[in-house]
Amino acid sequence: MTFVVTDVCIMCKYTDCVEVCPVDCFYEGENMLVIHPDECIDCGVCEPECPIEAIIPDTDPAATKWLDVNRRYSEQWPVITRIKPAMPNADDFKDKADKFKDYFSPKEGEGD
Repeated sequence: MTFVVTDVCIMCKYTDCVEVCPVDCFYEGENMLVIHPDECIDCGVCEPECPIEAIIPDTDPAATKWLDVNRRYSEQWPVITRIKPAMPNADDFKDKADKFKDYFSPKEGEGD
């Protein structure tokens, strides 16, 4: 089992989760984070740290479509292990639904 980041993270990118990860399996895109599913040890400490509930276990039926996104982009984006400020308009986007189609960016973030 692993955890995945969903589209809830897009345009918010709260990084509370990365600081508690014991194996540094978070990767940073321009406007969201992802978890490398092969590096995640299923400890679950990241899930309650996300203030907008963007992280779910892969056993959740909603996780199926996000597993591929997390795998693909964790292999392209840089690792992130330190907390950073959320995106400037995070509060405006945190409650928007279905953000992938309209807001997802495949560009990499800065990482550490």
